[in-house]
Amino acid sequence: MVGLIRPEQDAHDTGPMMTMAAALQVPPTPVGPGRIARVDVVRSMAAAEPIWRAMDNADFLATPYQRFELLDAWQTHVGAHEGATPFIVIAYDEAGRPLLLLPLATMRENGSTVARFMGGKHATFNMGLWRRDFAETAIKADLDALCAALRGHNDGADLLAFTQQPQQWRGIANPLALFAGQPSTNPCPLLTMTPGCKPEQRISASTRRRLRNKERKLLSVPGYRYVVAETDADINRLLDAFFIIKPQRMALSKLPDVFSDPATKAFVRAACLARLPDGGRAIVLHALECDDELISIFSCVADGQRFSTLFNTYTISENARYSPGLILLRDMIDYYAERGYTSVDFGIGSDEYKRTFCKDDEPVFDSFIPLTARGRLTAFGLSSLTHAKRLVKQNPALMHMAQLLRNAVSR
Repeated sequence: MVGLIRPEQDAHDTGPMMTMAAALQVPPTPVGPGRIARVDVVRSMAAAEPIWRAMDNADFLATPYQRFELLDAWQTHVGAHEGATPFIVIAYDEAGRPLLLLPLATMRENGSTVARFMGGKHATFNMGLWRRDFAETAIKADLDALCAALRGHNDGADLLAFTQQPQQWRGIANPLALFAGQPSTNPCPLLTMTPGCKPEQRISASTRRRLRNKERKLLSVPGYRYVVAETDADINRLLDAFFIIKPQRMALSKLPDVFSDPATKAFVRAACLARLPDGGRAIVLHALECDDELISIFSCVADGQRFSTLFNTYTISENARYSPGLILLRDMIDYYAERGYTSVDFGIGSDEYKRTFCKDDEPVFDSFIPLTARGRLTAFGLSSLTHAKRLVKQNPALMHMAQLLRNAVSR
């Protein structure tokens, strides 16, 4: 069986899709109906957009972090700035129907060309877009055929570094879990909700009572309100305040401000303003504010069943004393629960505020899949580094030492 890998436009080409193609021999694994028959590698977002958008429907399985609108904004501003080149892998069955799309980008790392999921540190979950029936029945031989096609690509990757992958999504196992993997450095705290349940079954009565007592102080502040940004003006107003408060908050915590980079700021604003086909936003902003200031803000992605938070901050004024971040999260949980959502996560990491609401964890894993001899060496290094970081995170004494070192370096 022959798999075709088609180098499309380069990252800077805005013209029509190039027609150059290279035929690569896939190993003689039988390919039957519904299995991979052809693999394309697309090197520009514009060339991939039509098929990517066509896969944004109920027939395909994907997390909201892999929406075209979100990752197009990331590649345009952050990926291009960091030197990442689109490496979008699309596999088809014998009838020419798409089976999967892996939204990857390549960069040079330690002498190797490494393909990672787009989104970088801004994506909690990394996953492909999978035709649902294929995801449910995929076997290791299917993925081996995919990798064999990629190994033959003349301008390809040495290593597939797939980090922070969910073990399952919407009750369907992630097909990439068929590869050997290891636990990610940090877990992802998770809250599951039963549609129609009482509010106290989502958030305990004692926690709600404690937050109501704190909120009484804020209710007396002129103009105090909970806001879900809908208009461009609301989004820009909240982001303008966020970009002022965030560096002050990070400085108080003696942590670097990852939002100080103009490319990151441009990505965040573009993604928050980007419209989805249903009229929603790629990133949704929720906030507590009053007439005088932004009190707290959380961003999230949402897909009708799960909402997942991204960046956040809260005021440095006296209003910070009343736990506005926790109050806002309570409001967000209730907001989405009333709309039939069944799960919530607050991103990777076991921060104390997350455990206030989330008692379970979403299992996440990393896979390092070498495609060349050079890639095998890089895979070993990255896998070892991830394992070491996980050991540090799980050992309180080592974690304390790491925090002391980080604080000393940041001074």
